[in-house]
Amino acid sequence: MFGKVEEKLNNILKTDGALYFILIDPDEKNCLEIAEKVKDYADAIILGGSIGITNLDETTKEIKEIIGDIPIILFPGNVDGLTPYADAVFFMSFMNSNNTYWTTTAPTLGAITVKKYNLEPIPMAYLGIEPIKRTAVGFVGEVNEIPQRKPEIAGMYCLSAKYFGMRWAYLEAGSGAELPVSNKIIGLSKKLSGINIIVGGGIRTPETAYEKVLSGADAIVTGTLIEDNPDAVKEMRNAIKKAGMDKLNK
Repeated sequence: MFGKVEEKLNNILKTDGALYFILIDPDEKNCLEIAEKVKDYADAIILGGSIGITNLDETTKEIKEIIGDIPIILFPGNVDGLTPYADAVFFMSFMNSNNTYWTTTAPTLGAITVKKYNLEPIPMAYLGIEPIKRTAVGFVGEVNEIPQRKPEIAGMYCLSAKYFGMRWAYLEAGSGAELPVSNKIIGLSKKLSGINIIVGGGIRTPETAYEKVLSGADAIVTGTLIEDNPDAVKEMRNAIKKAGMDKLNK
């Protein structure tokens, strides 16, 4: 049984063929300015960061006032990354972390808060792909990164995620990564699992986003790009949606 947010995302996938998620770090000083810039282009706002969160409740309420009906999905870096003012949460396991805290303990500790806040949980596997170890999330999450040259490993993780009952998998190269997740990893992960594939990290151009969607990505996430150049979102969205329609019309 899907919740309202996940059902909305799946309906967009059926009509558009691809989703555009924009990641906003609530600790960034210009997060409200970013929200204002992207409100006409994002299918969902992903809210979270890897290192500490302050004033999450107030920031979430302020962003919600700016973006209106666009869903806010929490992307918690830890158990303190939850607020009742969001619409949903990626309830995730960092499946290839070397630390069981990130694979099972953190989501377990957060589960009761998710229930208390009546947040819609969206079950998701979070997978760190090379070069994530050189980024903040790779350091904090103690990741056993999946090599770009071994797409079958990512594919097996996504298949395992499906068998665990997860409906989404996030293939993450890391915020500001020098290169994105490879097309082969994306394609094999989608083919083996059939679940919704989110791809983020190192996607800096509309052309790159376009090819990732055609390779099998269901959703593209940009974050650092938007912090550096909020005006780039229109071209990025256009490329993602064009690729989605091209994929549907194959």
